[in-house]
Amino acid sequence: MKEKSIKELRYGWTTGACATAATKAALTAFFSEEFPDPVTITLPRGQTPAFALATEEKGADFSRASIIKDAGDDPDVTHLARVISTVRRGTAGSGIRFQAGEGVGTVTKEGLPISVGEAAINPVPRQMMTEVVTEIIREFGESPDIEIEIGIENGEELARHTMNGRLGIVGGLSVLGTTGIVVPYSCASWIASIHRGIDVARANNLTHLAASTGSTSEKAVAAIYDLPETALLDMGDFAGGVLKYLKKHPVPHLTIAGGFAKITKLAQGHMDLHSGRSRVDFNWLADQLATLGADRKLMEMTREANTAMQVLQYSREAELSLADLVAKRAKEVASDIAGGAVMINILIFDRSGHLVGRSDG
Repeated sequence: MKEKSIKELRYGWTTGACATAATKAALTAFFSEEFPDPVTITLPRGQTPAFALATEEKGADFSRASIIKDAGDDPDVTHLARVISTVRRGTAGSGIRFQAGEGVGTVTKEGLPISVGEAAINPVPRQMMTEVVTEIIREFGESPDIEIEIGIENGEELARHTMNGRLGIVGGLSVLGTTGIVVPYSCASWIASIHRGIDVARANNLTHLAASTGSTSEKAVAAIYDLPETALLDMGDFAGGVLKYLKKHPVPHLTIAGGFAKITKLAQGHMDLHSGRSRVDFNWLADQLATLGADRKLMEMTREANTAMQVLQYSREAELSLADLVAKRAKEVASDIAGGAVMINILIFDRSGHLVGRSDG
């Protein structure tokens, strides 16, 4: 069978987008008695997809809707899973609250972007649902105290095929997504798209490219350097795909931008930064902290940490510039792979897009 090209691959929707659409339908019916079907939402980048409802249910004190997730041509573990939103009135003054329904995990360890004890619903999906709820309660003139319970059918079983357990997320899956869209790139097609991006940039005589691990770092680095869209490479986890190609097809200047964990893995020599194919070495991080003067307690805490972000927080509290050092180490590794024709610098951003470390001071 002929393999599909990148352009032929069908994009899909994240669990966060599905949860947002189900929440909008459920809350609309809670106040109006009618479920919008299909239900349309606005994604972070402005797209407005419509979702068909799989089920709808109205009770005396709740409203529930579900959507079957379509991940497109991506081999997503949650493809065709039922994402369920149940909404109720919250207690007075509680505001908008999120709960983990059946199949959605709960955070039990520090170091993740969600607090311990909270439902494993990541910040962007929370924001998307908050915006939808705010819009609806204004439309109907209702109280802003709403409880949203998100569930995923068979989520606890599906979560066994993810890293959730190791990260301390128990009971099910995480509700994820930063753009609302699942991009169905296989490794080969993703790397091919990186190479084509470099080719286009060279053809347009661009001298400075930025390769980013995700949308947050891409937006941040583009703003810092005022780079055109053509200069932005969607590197994702494939650092090797960028650096090895640049060795044969160089540009004068490359900035690599990403989160602390992924840049740490690059600094440790990994060319594939995916969580399933490379891991952060906490002993290595402890050794780096030692060069900055860390005491024995901090080094021990680092070796026993759950996530790289947790270590970064420890270093901040100790007023040690670990992120800068990791960026410098990553620059050394990247420069060695790409060769001397490419000047490389590294920027590390937190999940909010704030710069926390850089290789060039």
